[in-house]
Amino acid sequence: MSQNSTVSGDLAPHGRSVRALRVPELTAFFWIAKALSTALGESSSDYLVNTLAPVPAVLLGFVAFVASLVVQFAMRRYRAWAYWFAVAMVGVFGTMAADVLHVGFGVPYVLSTALYGIALLVVYVVWFRVERTLSVHTIDTWRREMFYWAAVVATFALGTAAGDLTAVTLNLGYAGSIALFAVVIAIPAAGYRWGHWNPIFCFWFAYVVTRPLGASVADWLGKPTDVGGAGLGSGPVSLVLTALIVAIVGYLAVTKRDVQR
Repeated sequence: MSQNSTVSGDLAPHGRSVRALRVPELTAFFWIAKALSTALGESSSDYLVNTLAPVPAVLLGFVAFVASLVVQFAMRRYRAWAYWFAVAMVGVFGTMAADVLHVGFGVPYVLSTALYGIALLVVYVVWFRVERTLSVHTIDTWRREMFYWAAVVATFALGTAAGDLTAVTLNLGYAGSIALFAVVIAIPAAGYRWGHWNPIFCFWFAYVVTRPLGASVADWLGKPTDVGGAGLGSGPVSLVLTALIVAIVGYLAVTKRDVQR
């Protein structure tokens, strides 16, 4: 799913050089890596919280999240390893942020899903009012990238809460949630392909839904069989997902197939 490169803000004004873009092109590799990273965030969060005490686990996730963004913002242009390291750490911390509301403060999944949905909407509204576009083909300044990562964090938290809402509160289970979100994510794909829907809307629609879809897959693989999972364990699932992401990101870092031109 691509976006129109002529959206306002993509081209520098006359007489100024075009600045380097800081996020990847939307290729098939992007969506594969994104799906894997969402699943990794869920499984790694579960593993850390169950291995360590909850407070140290959340603090560790927060430190890794901040460190990854520091590395990403230190890059002068898009670098595959730095960007996907940040996405993976956002996935871990975003999962923890959503779980803390429910487990730590007893907030129902319906309410946490609504809260994170509102937070994401606020980010989009402010971002658009300031920059006049939400296109990833315009992420060439620190301010635009800050809006971008704020949206990414909100999508991960929202997706985590939504996945738990369907699996637990609505009693669909993990397999049922996978089927539901697989259908939902096909909506923007079909709308973009055959309905000529706005490409930026389709991108963010799909981006949000990849989170609960990937999280549901990770939960189904890692959770015990007595709660509807396959019983593989969150640790082994995290290791396999990490290996797959490292392989894809390594390929992209070498070939630069996803560098925006």
